[in-house]
Amino acid sequence: MVEYRYLGNSGLKITELTYGNWLTHGSQVENDAAAACVKAALDVGITSFDTADVYANTAAEAVLGDILKGERRESLEIFTKVYWPVGPKGANDTGLSRKHIMESINGSLTRLQTDYVDLYQAHRYDHDTPLEETMIAFADTVRQGKALYIGVSEWTADQIRAASVLAKELNIQLISSQPQYSMLWRVIEDEVVPASQECGLSQIVWSPVAQGVLTGKYKPGQAAPAGSRATDEKGGKRMIARFLEDQELLERVQLLQPIADELGLTMAQLALAWVLQNDNVAAAIIGASRPEQVRDNAKASGVEIPAELMTRIDEALGDKVVRDPRLTVETNPKPGR
Repeated sequence: MVEYRYLGNSGLKITELTYGNWLTHGSQVENDAAAACVKAALDVGITSFDTADVYANTAAEAVLGDILKGERRESLEIFTKVYWPVGPKGANDTGLSRKHIMESINGSLTRLQTDYVDLYQAHRYDHDTPLEETMIAFADTVRQGKALYIGVSEWTADQIRAASVLAKELNIQLISSQPQYSMLWRVIEDEVVPASQECGLSQIVWSPVAQGVLTGKYKPGQAAPAGSRATDEKGGKRMIARFLEDQELLERVQLLQPIADELGLTMAQLALAWVLQNDNVAAAIIGASRPEQVRDNAKASGVEIPAELMTRIDEALGDKVVRDPRLTVETNPKPGR
């Protein structure tokens, strides 16, 4: 069964493999298949679920809410996010203004069919809204009982520190950061992780398998397998393109296969276990289009990779690892005022 870890300095325990439905529910995967994947997650002990209002333009939240409505709410940890626009995309439908946060939390709760979310996350940093306004609005969602804890996603170290100061002043718990992190993408290690440790946050990481590249199924010089993310025109192909364009990187990834074999793991399980070796990582988000993927991924929970094999992984990937901390803001919107 999947193991639990504490999230930040809080008393909240979440499963170290968390089920996420970005690019799947309401989009790539039909509802029956989505339900089968969520049920498989529950069967292997995953009780933490991550979504966002913007995923499939609210459909992902709605699908997840329908699937989970028969489960005991107290036994689940449900996370969602706010920032990006949904619906008609009006003037106030984007960002972290008080208006957008208060309207968005109500919409998310309705779609998720729950009175509260365990974790409400700022999906990006809003340069156009005073941070004080954002944090006060988050504090009010907590005091109203609509969210238990607050988190952020893809924020820089300085932004995390500033938000942490305000959270303490407002007596709310800012406990998590949700960044991209994998063997190939380590931009959080030099700045975001130390800042998070200092402020009492831990990481819930997305794309731990680098959009599927670290499964080893994308072979150098060969076409992408039929039905893979690289062939999905709804968004998956665009997200994975930067990895697949680098043939040397794909060759380096193939060097990980003997290491996985030595541990009795698949390449995907090795990638998940690798991110969980970082003490500041509370959970790795997994997605799935088939139940067997969930069951396979669950086997990465509790795996300890010996130090010598961690070194061999670094040697195999070499200079293909991206580490520049400035890339934390790569996908962040620029100030618009």
